[in-house]
Amino acid sequence: MPDAVAALRRFSRFYAERLYPLALTEAGQAEFAALTARLAPAEQARLVEALLTAEHLLGGAPPPGFTLRPHRPGDLGWVVHRHAALYAAEYGWDIGFEAMVAEIAAGFIRSFDPAREACWIAERAGATLGSVTIAQHSAEVAKLRLLYVEPAARGLGIGRALVAEALGFARARGYARVTLWTNDILVAARRIYQAAGFRLVASEAHRSFGRDLVGENWVLDFDKAIEPPAAGL
Repeated sequence: MPDAVAALRRFSRFYAERLYPLALTEAGQAEFAALTARLAPAEQARLVEALLTAEHLLGGAPPPGFTLRPHRPGDLGWVVHRHAALYAAEYGWDIGFEAMVAEIAAGFIRSFDPAREACWIAERAGATLGSVTIAQHSAEVAKLRLLYVEPAARGLGIGRALVAEALGFARARGYARVTLWTNDILVAARRIYQAAGFRLVASEAHRSFGRDLVGENWVLDFDKAIEPPAAGL
């Protein structure tokens, strides 16, 4: 494979320097349509996202922006799947994490109150790029949960946009406080929370998901006059 890698690098430099546009002929378009017709809608969306990424990496225009939308049937199952896969790959967390995320997602769906709760999905060209939820804990307190961003989409501001959308919803629904639980090794997420106005109020070492971790409780107050949150999830 080294020769193929070298060739790809040479082509990337050539394309970036000259920016020659490439286009399919009519025959090529027909062949491409026949190939993609074999794919399920979700697979087609993944293919489009991959091609947009390739175009960007090879020196073309940046991929188009993302959009945020409410969740639909099947979204929370996907969110559980991606949480489990990503955290296993990046942090070595075991199946216990998948179980926890599945329980959170199931509880959210089971008791979902659209007047007080919401889930947002970030997507581009039909491909899911991230998620976040606001779940009711009490009349005054909401929980921010299930924030994640696909690795290939990091750096686009998706995490910040999801958190801002969730906090705007919480404020508009009359919550006084939003809480969240995370772990100290999730550095990028912690930066997003801090920039959004959350403050760290408690931390505790724990053994979970096959790892020794330090869990953290963060809060953001719209109204300061409420009791400190309980520790944990």
